[in-house]
Amino acid sequence: MKRLRKIIEIDEELCDGCGQCVPGCAEGSLQIINGKAKMVSDNLCDGLGACIGECPTGALRIVEREAEEFDEVAVEKYLAESALSHWPVQIRLVPTTALFLKGADLLVLADCCGIAIPTLHKDLLKGRVVMIGCPKFDDIQEYIDKFADIFKIADIKSVMAAVMEVPCCSGLPMIVKKGMEAAEKNVPIQELIIGTRGKMLSHFQL
Repeated sequence: MKRLRKIIEIDEELCDGCGQCVPGCAEGSLQIINGKAKMVSDNLCDGLGACIGECPTGALRIVEREAEEFDEVAVEKYLAESALSHWPVQIRLVPTTALFLKGADLLVLADCCGIAIPTLHKDLLKGRVVMIGCPKFDDIQEYIDKFADIFKIADIKSVMAAVMEVPCCSGLPMIVKKGMEAAEKNVPIQELIIGTRGKMLSHFQL
């Protein structure tokens, strides 16, 4: 049932798709879709505005409009759902011709991020195709070649590369970039650096 209440509004002109608002919403009502923050569902937003301070561009504000009531039960159900949409997920095992790669928003995830980020599924994985690997222990050239083939074939829309703050992770975004350059493609790449306690420390465009 709809009623007049406070709810978050997103100014898409100001939103640069950085994603810093997503972890700031404990209810999971915000996601990055096609490079912009979007409200997943009105009933997941409590209207308190905890996410507003996370936005560096001022794209978020509280407005009053007719919206579905905030639903705590729906929030619990939504947060409990897995966002994984495909298999396999290991970089070495994902076929370059996999249909799930076609036109995908790609999340390239250092192995340890999956353990460190408590809200991985709702904050990063939803709406993305994930590929995970370890740049320290796996074959770097094999990774570069794999990404080159994927970029040639799959018409990837965007890439988010998430790594831990530790040095052994730092090469993964550049591996992806080298694969892209080998394929002579130019796809937007965002890099996320995650702390050992699971907090996003920095976020920038490569």
